[in-house]
Amino acid sequence: MAKTPSRRQKNARADGGKVKAPKESKTAKNPHRSLKMVSQLKTKFKNSKFGHKISRQKTKIQTERAKHIHLHKSFKRSYREDYARVTETPGLLSHAMLTFKVIFSHWRTFFSFMLLMLLLYTVIVGLMSEEIYQDISTQIDESSAELAAGEIGNFAKAGLILLSTFATGGLDTGMDESSMMFMITLFLIMWLVTIFLLRHFFAGEQPRLRDGLYNALGPLLTTFVIFAIIFVQATPLILVAITYSAAIATGFLSTPFYALLYFIFVALMVLLSSYLLSSSLMALVAVTVPGMYPIRAMLSASDLVAGRRIRIVLRLLYLVLVVVFVYIVAMLPVILLDMWLKGIWSWLAGWPIVSIFLVFCTCFVFIYASTYIYIYYRWLLDYNTK
Repeated sequence: MAKTPSRRQKNARADGGKVKAPKESKTAKNPHRSLKMVSQLKTKFKNSKFGHKISRQKTKIQTERAKHIHLHKSFKRSYREDYARVTETPGLLSHAMLTFKVIFSHWRTFFSFMLLMLLLYTVIVGLMSEEIYQDISTQIDESSAELAAGEIGNFAKAGLILLSTFATGGLDTGMDESSMMFMITLFLIMWLVTIFLLRHFFAGEQPRLRDGLYNALGPLLTTFVIFAIIFVQATPLILVAITYSAAIATGFLSTPFYALLYFIFVALMVLLSSYLLSSSLMALVAVTVPGMYPIRAMLSASDLVAGRRIRIVLRLLYLVLVVVFVYIVAMLPVILLDMWLKGIWSWLAGWPIVSIFLVFCTCFVFIYASTYIYIYYRWLLDYNTK
């Protein structure tokens, strides 16, 4: 079968049998011409209105970035003398005792504030059910019958009740989503009012509680934003909790090799969250400054804690120990007194004495933790501005 001639061949026969070569483009003859055209387009874009706007924004970002502290460079070795930031602050015990001193020196204001928060918490959120508390006590009595002596002492029983109360959820036992949101809002209000009062106390003023309640809630929305960022940064810890329950249910940790791998995974997740949360906790203090925006607070807090994160984590771990000590010292006598009174007068069986004191103690612990973090924030800020 004969091949059909192409259009070019037909045209070539019409022109005398010569096939014309395709025309070569100007850019193919001169490759530098294409580069010149690209350069002209870039210049035209830079000189345009949109290009000027992008250039100004880029310069602004670079200027803002230059103001912040960058102790480490990507793919470059960091030397200790370059990133070590010496901070002369009091020791851990002095820090804890100073926090107690600040709170007790203004005990009238803080005591009234704790009573108000106890009332609001009881009305809006509700106390822990007395039935749950009695069930915990009954289960401990039943478990004590299996011991060698048949019974355990009241002091040990009170300790087990306190431990079981927190292990089963503590304050959030039986809460729905709306009650949980109200509880978070109340604790954010406590945080803002406490920081407001402390800022004025350290300035040498004597504010009243109503001043804090009326004037401290301005940064509530920005604090919610920082709190949302903290929730995202705590995702590795939430992932650890989810995977741990799944690993226990499936027996994944029964194999030593898999247990080692999971331990490495947990260590990395905890390290990541600790690195992120150390600056976010300081941002919760920085965002309470009037006119401060959340992102700017995060950046300023990141500069403040750069090179100091290990020391901040150690301070927070010590704070956890102090909080546990406060709960033990405050709640064990209350539980023992509750057991003694209800053993004498049966009509007190339905009174939520332990639940009321648990909420009151939690309010004190939260104010203590807020004061503890604020004092350390001021130390870092004062030392950073020297």
